[in-house]
Amino acid sequence: MAWILLVVAGIFEIIWASAMKRSEGFTKLGPSAITLGAMIISFGLLAAAMRQLPLGTAYMIWTGIGAIGAFIYGVVALNEPANAMRIGAAALIVTGIAVMKFATPAS
Repeated sequence: MAWILLVVAGIFEIIWASAMKRSEGFTKLGPSAITLGAMIISFGLLAAAMRQLPLGTAYMIWTGIGAIGAFIYGVVALNEPANAMRIGAAALIVTGIAVMKFATPAS
């Protein structure tokens, strides 16, 4: 269950990061409210997952999901560049997430 909470927390991290971009420095009310709401949910789910998962594992995977999700959102929705170096860097993050998952004892 902790892993499910962690993945959902990561998804909400993607939501708040993309909403923050759309808030234009918190000058737009709707995206600003989504940012704050998604942050609260994301942090709450992360805290719940940390009850069973080690700090380093939970935090690394949570930030990794957010980083990869924000990268994909930026490329797909915001037409940000997807050159070989950026894709390679994202692949390294995904590799790190997978290794951390397999290196963490089942909870």
